Amino acid sequence: MAFMKRPVRFFNTTGPCTPDKHYMLPPADRLQGAQLHRYVKDELYWSLHAPRQTGKTTFLQNWAKELNATGKYTACYITIETGQSASLEMGLPAICDVIKETAEKQHLPIPEHKTSNPLQCLNSLLTDWAVKTAPKPLVVLFDEVDVLEGETMISFLRQLRSGFADRGVGKFPVSITLVGLRDLKDYLVASVDGRQPNPGSPFNIRQDSVSISNFTKENIAQLFSQRTEETGQQIEPAALDYIWEQSQGQPWIVNNLFMRATMQILDVDNYDTVTLAHIQKARELIIQARETHLESVAFRLELPRVRRVVEKLLTGEVDMQLAQSDDFRLCLDLGLVTDNNGVMSIANPIYKEVLARDFSYGAQIMIQPPTFRWQKPDGTLDMNSLLKEFQKFWRKHSEVWESKSDYTEAFPHLLLMAFLQRITNGEGHFDREYAAGRGRMDLLIEYKGTQHILEIKLIRDYDKPEEIREEGIEQILSYRDKVGKNVPCYLLIFDRRSEGKKLLWEERITWNVDGEVTVVGC
Repeated sequence: MAFMKRPVRFFNTTGPCTPDKHYMLPPADRLQGAQLHRYVKDELYWSLHAPRQTGKTTFLQNWAKELNATGKYTACYITIETGQSASLEMGLPAICDVIKETAEKQHLPIPEHKTSNPLQCLNSLLTDWAVKTAPKPLVVLFDEVDVLEGETMISFLRQLRSGFADRGVGKFPVSITLVGLRDLKDYLVASVDGRQPNPGSPFNIRQDSVSISNFTKENIAQLFSQRTEETGQQIEPAALDYIWEQSQGQPWIVNNLFMRATMQILDVDNYDTVTLAHIQKARELIIQARETHLESVAFRLELPRVRRVVEKLLTGEVDMQLAQSDDFRLCLDLGLVTDNNGVMSIANPIYKEVLARDFSYGAQIMIQPPTFRWQKPDGTLDMNSLLKEFQKFWRKHSEVWESKSDYTEAFPHLLLMAFLQRITNGEGHFDREYAAGRGRMDLLIEYKGTQHILEIKLIRDYDKPEEIREEGIEQILSYRDKVGKNVPCYLLIFDRRSEGKKLLWEERITWNVDGEVTVVGC
């Protein structure tokens, strides 16, 4: 079988996919709870929410093309991000201008402004547009809706609702889709100063709230099989398993891992089999590059609601109300977290790494380069020396630094991670395990062919120190069983009790070996 020397298509990591340029799986196949034919046939309004770069825009543009291709409808995809942070007086007229410009670019009938009143202009424009598209029904797909704020958002939704009762051919769009990162309810809450919308909220007319799921493990294999069919290039089963493990099916991550492995680590014209080592290297490149997608993930930590959730997951704190909270639901909508059978955690290992690094970056840049010995003569980590230096550092700086930190509960975790990252200068590989209710964080550090396991536990006012110690030893040995029998284990226990903080440092800083585990007290 002859294969092309250079593939025509590539893995998409930027924006909407097109079959002639990208390897792709139809996003419509991953819609959860959607009834597309019914929304148009029965003249219904609905919303779609999903995290960034999961296929929303590709789906919307393709669906609009499909509807137009039938010859029965006039469908138009419109992004209204131009209204971001705009006042009511500026935002609604700007959205109307975008509608006219989009219609002109897509060679559709162009609606006219009938009024300059921002409280009526959108309704008036859509009415005129429906008149001009008759006898075809008008279908409008609004993207980036959740960038609108305050009165601009409220007026936008109210003007759509006011036209809903009269919708129909030549009257008003028969079907409207509102699309964003978050569920409609959440950005309504944001628009009314954090209060829950009442039953008479400005968009109580939607039929469904739909989302787009991540790739399944099978989807990932199907995606690469398109490249195999085109070029003959193969991929090891272990590499596919690792992509699933690290991405949990997040489409941007999957595409980026494939792209870097096949077009950077391997030359674009090199069709050797993609191995596990290639994908592992691609993972490190993704994290180091901090492209826009991962920057946007880290940026979410600026939101207090997101920060509260991530801190609870980082420390493993047990919170019976977390899963039911609006904060956690927001993080679910943003694709930052998952809730699998009651286990709440960060959505995938790559997000875990990015968020943990971003949490600790401020402290990391404040730590001076090491002047002490932290490597053995063969260049591997001297973990005993490293952690004893950390104890000195904790004793000297922790109280002052914690008083300036936004993350009181997670402060020990963040300072330790910052210290380790600074000393190793970003080399090696850190695998972090943390989730709500675990009561701990596990770190697997791989550096120059060696491995070390660190587990972090906190003693709180309601805890008994000996129970925490015994529990920690049992947990770290259980974790080690999954990694390797001879991997050195270090249990770091931070005494966060009120009475513990009153102890002399000589009593708080301890170092003991308990069987196969070194117990480090801080």
